[in-house]
Amino acid sequence: MIKKIDRRAIRNRKHLRVRKKISGTAARPRLCVYRSLSNIYAQIVDDETATTLAAASTLDKDIREQGYGGNAKAAALVGKLLAERALEKQIESVVFDRGGYIYHGRIKSLAEAAREAGLKF
Repeated sequence: MIKKIDRRAIRNRKHLRVRKKISGTAARPRLCVYRSLSNIYAQIVDDETATTLAAASTLDKDIREQGYGGNAKAAALVGKLLAERALEKQIESVVFDRGGYIYHGRIKSLAEAAREAGLKF
């Protein structure tokens, strides 16, 4: 019997493999990314205390008003907004968790925008 390939299951396995190595601390929290077909979400997490320190997504009012959804321009705006919120809370250095996605397209534009806005990773 042939097992059906499930894209979501494959991504989850990749993400678990990455999460074995990457963990966010108070000194260097984890910037994790999730993308759906229509939106992109990013948050900065301290895994030791299991708390979200900062978050941004295309559902935020600032980005939604500009008319972007789940494209690379929207991802760049999310990265910039997340970096601004992190810097307000004195978070300068993070560990990037791409969430099992390929570092390309929306994930790449979010990461580059966050770097340009002042986050180090």
